[in-house]
Amino acid sequence: MTLQSWLLDYIKTAARTDKLIGSPDHLTATASGLVGESGGILVEFKKRIREGDAYPASDQELIEEVGDALWYLARLVDILQFKPEDVFVREPTCAGSPYSNPLQDAVAMSSASAHVLEAISTHRPPEQLREMLASVWKCTTTIIAASGLDLKDVLEQNVRKRESRWPTAENYAALFDADCPEEEQLPRCLDVEFRRPAHGPDNVVILRCNGLNLGDRLTDNIKGGDNYRFHDIFHFAYAVYLGWSPVLRSLLRCKRKSDPDDDENEDGARAQIIEEAISATVFARAKELDMYRNVEHVDYDLLKQIQRFVSGFEVSRVPLWQWEKAILEGFRTFRQLSKFGGGVVRLDMSTHSLGYSRPPHLG
Repeated sequence: MTLQSWLLDYIKTAARTDKLIGSPDHLTATASGLVGESGGILVEFKKRIREGDAYPASDQELIEEVGDALWYLARLVDILQFKPEDVFVREPTCAGSPYSNPLQDAVAMSSASAHVLEAISTHRPPEQLREMLASVWKCTTTIIAASGLDLKDVLEQNVRKRESRWPTAENYAALFDADCPEEEQLPRCLDVEFRRPAHGPDNVVILRCNGLNLGDRLTDNIKGGDNYRFHDIFHFAYAVYLGWSPVLRSLLRCKRKSDPDDDENEDGARAQIIEEAISATVFARAKELDMYRNVEHVDYDLLKQIQRFVSGFEVSRVPLWQWEKAILEGFRTFRQLSKFGGGVVRLDMSTHSLGYSRPPHLG
């Protein structure tokens, strides 16, 4: 069988995005990933049945689950050095198969994937493994056709997702206000002090920039306290690593007034509310992870939730790795602010960096 060139290209691309190469458990971890993603497909169909009209079933969720499963399948074929044409023995002939219930194929795929993991763990002969992988492929292509999806589109979306999450090169997206008048641009370099007021309780913070206060005095607004009064650092991190922060634009009075559309729809109240909601949502997760101390990655489910928040806004075009960097670097500085009760933060959008200095009285 002659495979489509784009399918062969996908197998090569999957190899370039494999972060586990060199790991002693590479093969087992990859097979475990296939089991997990196959289970995700099954869960997607289960939700549709269980929740009925209350579940916003979308092809996008299924495309993502199927694409991830195919990534692990492609990696196993490559790692085990099988010929692709011996595993990918058939492709869906068209979108919109007459099959009406792909749930059974999802069950079969989940079972076949589990057999693959068991076979690898027990060192079954390569011939058996190859047949098992071909069975997984058969179930997957049936699910694709029965769900009215297109295999090539599924693979292309998976490549875009992985490049957004784990890029081969970290090239920052262009700044949204690059062509705006200077007074409407977010400052490319700015020093902001998080300071306790001279008179008042210790659980209050004010922002000072160029001798002026920014915004209102902030407290944690929660019983017990959790240092959320320093949360403006997250807005600064979004500006530095995403080139986006409607909240900071409002604080600095640099909304894009010369463009009524951007002024209303990108810099307006709704965008600011969404940014605050993202900050609060991420903070809730961070509290479960010691404020991301000694954590190198942000979980993908949280990043997907953020994507849903910003759908329709300009920042939705920013890749996920920039969001991850904004979150981790924002919390790195947040921990320093919390430890020393404030400090001076330098925002540098040209180098995409956040700097921190202790409060002046601490030296």
